[in-house]
Amino acid sequence: MRVALFLTCVNDTLYPDTGRAVVKLLTRLGVDVDFPMAQTCCGQAHYNTGYRHEAEPLARHFSDVFGAYEAIVTPSGSCGAMVRELYPRMGERARAEGRGDTLAATLAPVVPKTYELTEFLVDVLGVTDVGAYYPHKVTYHPTCHGLRGLGLGDRPRRLLQAVKGLELAELPGADECCGFGGTFALKNADVSAAMGADKVRNAESTGAEVLCAADNSCLMHIGGTMTRLRTGMRPVHIAEILASTEEEPAV
Repeated sequence: MRVALFLTCVNDTLYPDTGRAVVKLLTRLGVDVDFPMAQTCCGQAHYNTGYRHEAEPLARHFSDVFGAYEAIVTPSGSCGAMVRELYPRMGERARAEGRGDTLAATLAPVVPKTYELTEFLVDVLGVTDVGAYYPHKVTYHPTCHGLRGLGLGDRPRRLLQAVKGLELAELPGADECCGFGGTFALKNADVSAAMGADKVRNAESTGAEVLCAADNSCLMHIGGTMTRLRTGMRPVHIAEILASTEEEPAV
């Protein structure tokens, strides 16, 4: 199966190891992974901040770059939700504004074949045990876009439970937002920081060494709060845990 890795801006700029982990993991599972060099932002930041029309060229470009692949895999629930949830809405709004069906038709091919990593593993490849090894106590935070937008459900947990050596601890208040929310963290900094502190205190109460999630934007916010509160915990993307093996263990 030939798939495209949609890495996203945050990962490409700040967390390239997550992209490497996705490639390592999928290759181990027999998937042919391509990284289209022409990929850019999906438009989520523009759309969510109210610049809907400015997001449209980015969405068209996304479809041009990724449209020919069998599947598009991303280690980001938020950007995955942008394509799956908001691209159809962009097309509908363009139609409602009397601009015809061109945008909707352009974006339609990429919507159903864009997958967040854990749903691609469980739903498309049909695996939960990916041969991973990670001898640490871990707690899992389900990020908002993955939980409520994409409906990832228990897929990430099922994958983590199958990792050799991993002890999975329940996170109190797991379904509560960590407070990041993109530009929400900038416009409402005090509220965002308080929500982040609540999340970190809950994580610390589990005794876990690692807090894991499927979105590095949320992990960036949580990780910064962990540092400020001097917890000693680490934020780790789920892809890096699943890519870890006894032969090549992750830290």
